[in-house]
Amino acid sequence: MQVDVDGLSIKALLEGPETAPVVTLSHSLAAHLDMWRPQMAALVQHFRVLRYDVRGHGGSSMPAGMPDIADLADDIRRLLDYLGISRTHFVGLSMGGMIGQQLAIAHPEYIESLVLADTLSAYGEEHRPMWQARIDAAMTGAGMEPLVEPTIQRWFTEPFRRTNPAAMDWIRSMIRATPPQGFIGCCHALMALNLTDQLPAITAPTLVMVGRQDPTTPVAGAALIAAAISHARLVIIEDAAHIANVEQPEVFTHHLLDFLLEQRGRGNIGSIKPPSVAPEG
Repeated sequence: MQVDVDGLSIKALLEGPETAPVVTLSHSLAAHLDMWRPQMAALVQHFRVLRYDVRGHGGSSMPAGMPDIADLADDIRRLLDYLGISRTHFVGLSMGGMIGQQLAIAHPEYIESLVLADTLSAYGEEHRPMWQARIDAAMTGAGMEPLVEPTIQRWFTEPFRRTNPAAMDWIRSMIRATPPQGFIGCCHALMALNLTDQLPAITAPTLVMVGRQDPTTPVAGAALIAAAISHARLVIIEDAAHIANVEQPEVFTHHLLDFLLEQRGRGNIGSIKPPSVAPEG
């Protein structure tokens, strides 16, 4: 379905039993909601699953101006309101995890539990040249093509890239499909990320997961997040780099589902009002 909220058009899918607790999935930079395909079969057996495209990605629009992380979190808050979802388990990977942290800090009333995968809580000044290089690459006029192979190399270990050509072609297609202006806007938002000092304000039960070989959001960054949130636990996934849910789907899904099922009995997610547009899927 396509949802219009305050001038932003958001593509979203809502799947699974209508009366089940809601799990919201938020994808990485240069991806879209299909990134969560490996987890869907398991999740929809137990949960009502909301996937959406972050602004400027997939089927979601990119308003004028450069967003910050608060804007990206406000987008999903407004989508939840539109769909009548009062509380949700929130699962975010990379950029999605950064959005989840901001949402849990600014609007904790929406968060039943939080899963932060392969993500960071801040970028320092030393990271600005990296972000600027990515922005410059997206501005060449060649679309996302200059970023495809460098991104693939960061996202997956060499053995996985070599032995899973079909998966690599799927991921390349997601990266290529990202509108450059959406990528650039979200790069600006992430470049200014600075949430570390606010992490102790997060009170929701939290699972932090990270690939052992993740060069983009390394284990040390995940450990920092887990240490700062009082109800957090840390899981390190072996033989995985940045997109751990794709590289080690069975292990990732096992830890994710165990955590969500554990949290499901803790409280009432709240009622869900029918959306005004029929969901796809």
